[in-house]
Amino acid sequence: MTTTAAHPPAIKLGLRANLAQFSLLVAVNALVGAMIGQERTVLPLLADQVFAIGAFTASLTFIVAFGVTKALTNLAAGTLSDRYGRKPVLVAGWLIGLPVPLLLIWAPSWGWVIAANILLGINQGLTWSTTIVMKIDLVGPARRGLAMGLNEAAGYLALAATALATGWLAAEHGLRPVPFYLGIAFAALGLGLSTVFVRETRGHARHEAANHTPRNTGDHDELTGRQIFTLTSFKEKALSAASQAGLVNNLNDGLAWGLYPILFATSGIGVARIGVLVALYPAVWGLGQTLTGWLSDHWGRKWLIAAGMLLQAAGIAVVAAATGFTPWAVAAVLMGAGTALVYPTLLAVIGDVAHPAWRARAVGVYRLWRDLGYAVGAILAGITADLFGLQPAIWIIAAITAASGLVVAVRMYETHPRGQRMPRPAPVQG
Repeated sequence: MTTTAAHPPAIKLGLRANLAQFSLLVAVNALVGAMIGQERTVLPLLADQVFAIGAFTASLTFIVAFGVTKALTNLAAGTLSDRYGRKPVLVAGWLIGLPVPLLLIWAPSWGWVIAANILLGINQGLTWSTTIVMKIDLVGPARRGLAMGLNEAAGYLALAATALATGWLAAEHGLRPVPFYLGIAFAALGLGLSTVFVRETRGHARHEAANHTPRNTGDHDELTGRQIFTLTSFKEKALSAASQAGLVNNLNDGLAWGLYPILFATSGIGVARIGVLVALYPAVWGLGQTLTGWLSDHWGRKWLIAAGMLLQAAGIAVVAAATGFTPWAVAAVLMGAGTALVYPTLLAVIGDVAHPAWRARAVGVYRLWRDLGYAVGAILAGITADLFGLQPAIWIIAAITAASGLVVAVRMYETHPRGQRMPRPAPVQG
């Protein structure tokens, strides 16, 4: 008699074929995003009003700690998920995230906040990286942009909603502890769903690799970690252009996370309205990705990314040039729209170019560079703000962002199969 154990169900790639698991992973990533959202409005204000940290550079140390830790964890997550499977890495990420809201509630000194953000960086690196890889595993090449759009939309819409909610809770009940009660619930729910209901997807990646048709002789299925790092970071034109754009994108996000709430507060805007401004940027970002990921599957990747970086630069320039709730809200919309064009599309580029056998590690390298942007942005913005003031710091970030868009326009080639014919990748050195 035929049994399920003897004949496991055939693996199928595609969004529709894996809709239940895909939808569950979207929900899990929403909880991952919400873990960051608990900090976005409240933590910069805690630095200023509770811990009385005057220097911008010092107050942004929590973002540096988060960014460096998350970046390094992203790099490890790809290797770990290839070696041990996706699900164990996802569950481990949630276990590490459980203490974060408790540390933020009880923190007697700024050192505790930094420690919490180190744990948060590990949590985000393991969980967000893994949900990305698992969705890429499930959907296959045809709907990769849409899959990344839905993944990132869930994470950043949840981030925005939580930033808005914590701003309101802080206005009503104070900066601590009530706003961080949400984080306790998010971590517990994420751990429960990942442990009980999420299924392993590494078999889907193996299935795709077994049926993978190489684009050219440079499409190798077996590379060392060093070779993958070199290709993704420097040598392969599309991968390296995506890596630098990802770094600059999160450099912007570090600026918005660390300095915007302080800038808004110094203009006399109340905590609840600061929460609205802080939430608006990721809300537009999150909503837009449901469209832009799909568009990149039909129009191609390159020019969406280049346009998105330039649109972000325009939004940052408006923040520097204008004052008041309304122009800053317009700037937040511009930044959110630009980031929506960029964020899922960059991940789709990595999925397009990297071989299925080493794609998880390539995603890890890309996310290493992308999330180092948090640290680079916090340090650059903090030092510049301390030396010259908030507005000059913001203008510098706007210029860097525009330059990144030009790099994409010049260096990146179209990677989507419906787009232009891809050039041959740089040869792999042994």
